[in-house]
Amino acid sequence: MFKHLSVRNYVLIQELEVDFYDGLSIITGETGAGKSILLGALALLAGQRADSNALLDKSNKCVVEGVFGLTRKEWDSWFVENELDFAGDAILRREISADGKSRAFINDTPVNLAVLKEIGAKLIDIHSQHQNIYLQSADFQLQIVDTYAQQLDRVAEYRQLYAGYRKLSVRLEEMKAAEQQNRADSDYHRFRFEELNNAQLRNGEQETLEEELKALLHAEEIKTGLMQAAACLDADEHSVVTLLKSAIAVMNRLKGVLPSATGFLQRLDSALIDLRDMSSEAGQIAEAVEYRPGRVDEINERLDVLYGLQQKHRVSSVGELMAIREALDVKLSEINDSHLQIEQTEQEIRALEEQLNRLAEDMSVKRKQAIPQIEQQIHSYLTQLGIVNALFKADLQPSGALSANGNDGVRFLFSANRQQQLQELGKVASGGEMSRVMLSLKATIAGKISLPTLIFDEIDSGVSGVVAEKVGNIFEQMAVSSQIINITHLPQVAAKGQHHYKVYKKDTEQDSQTKVRKLTREERVLEIARILSGEKMTEAALENARNLLNY
Repeated sequence: MFKHLSVRNYVLIQELEVDFYDGLSIITGETGAGKSILLGALALLAGQRADSNALLDKSNKCVVEGVFGLTRKEWDSWFVENELDFAGDAILRREISADGKSRAFINDTPVNLAVLKEIGAKLIDIHSQHQNIYLQSADFQLQIVDTYAQQLDRVAEYRQLYAGYRKLSVRLEEMKAAEQQNRADSDYHRFRFEELNNAQLRNGEQETLEEELKALLHAEEIKTGLMQAAACLDADEHSVVTLLKSAIAVMNRLKGVLPSATGFLQRLDSALIDLRDMSSEAGQIAEAVEYRPGRVDEINERLDVLYGLQQKHRVSSVGELMAIREALDVKLSEINDSHLQIEQTEQEIRALEEQLNRLAEDMSVKRKQAIPQIEQQIHSYLTQLGIVNALFKADLQPSGALSANGNDGVRFLFSANRQQQLQELGKVASGGEMSRVMLSLKATIAGKISLPTLIFDEIDSGVSGVVAEKVGNIFEQMAVSSQIINITHLPQVAAKGQHHYKVYKKDTEQDSQTKVRKLTREERVLEIARILSGEKMTEAALENARNLLNY
């Protein structure tokens, strides 16, 4: 139940606090007093888009807060799923800053707008005259039927499955298109793979071959240099080894008188061994070095293959060529396996289709069962509302294929006169008739939904007299199962309320502000008399108001 509304700095509202109660609450006020402003503030709590132009004082933020009484049994799981604390009452709050930024809170915890919209849709239903256009929507008409059939949860389950089904179907078409393209390209991919695979690529091969080729091309230079180095080390009396031997002999003579000479001898002996090894190794390498034209040709041929492949594939290393080969191998495997993936996806789609068909059939059965009762109740309400010759039919037809709504659709057909054939509601109903049909539909489903609060904005516009009293009776009936808040200009409807609020404009020297107050018993008499007589209050209007209120 909607318990309290607090509004600050919104359009013409500087500050406003209103308590609401169970049953039927009536809101009245002169045209332009700000009743639509009040509804706008309520709509913010339901997640409607915020606008900084709505701020009365542009230097301060706007705050709209609503308190709703909830039961733990119905709401505990929702609060757990959304990681919110359940406190018995739900306090919904919107804050709009001067730069247009909006923040939403539930029980003082920040939430995104989607969460606020979700809970708002479960708590209040705001209906204004312009929403009668929804009656022309096939989806809205089907929602009315499903609401009455009490299968909105089943429909939500179906739509979730259907969304997955459509996503998978799109994926299947993409896979088939990709397979067709890949099949067309497979010969080209296979040629590229086999060319790289036959090249027997090895990491580091190119660098090794380039070094070997450089050595072969400079064989004579290398051989001569190594021989010269070996001769310098150990060839004659002027070589390094000969001179080193002389140094060793000197140190041998000195070791008896110079203690450190022994250390020098050890180091000189070690150096002598190393130099002889280097001389021998240089000589051996020099003898082994030779220019081999055949090997040069062989290396050049191999490098030409590697360079050619790199140029062809626009890379600069053998490693990159190997990566391309592996990628082509994977792609060819995917092409070979794509039909298996397509078959698996097709099986998943068939399984989903079976599940959707079962759900759609169940939904259709429920709709067929609900429609006669809906038609009967709508006809009854329309008769009460003064359209005594009204005919109303919910025409359920198979759609021929699965859709977001199942396997069938509905059209609301209407006729207001005996001589008029049933036609689509949006084509034949006048504005006043649309309002009465909408009120009849809302009254029909009121007892079938868990929505605790329904708010109507002059849905009774265009009726008067006895019909107006019937409208009031319908609101009374609806208020048995739901909290009803109705904005009206009809005295007959206003008199039916258990609680009566007046919206009025208070003018000051600086500005005009919208205010709301709950009327006392005597104030109700005056307000209904005002609606009856206009600006000039008459005793007859006051007496009539008392009669309507049974005072």
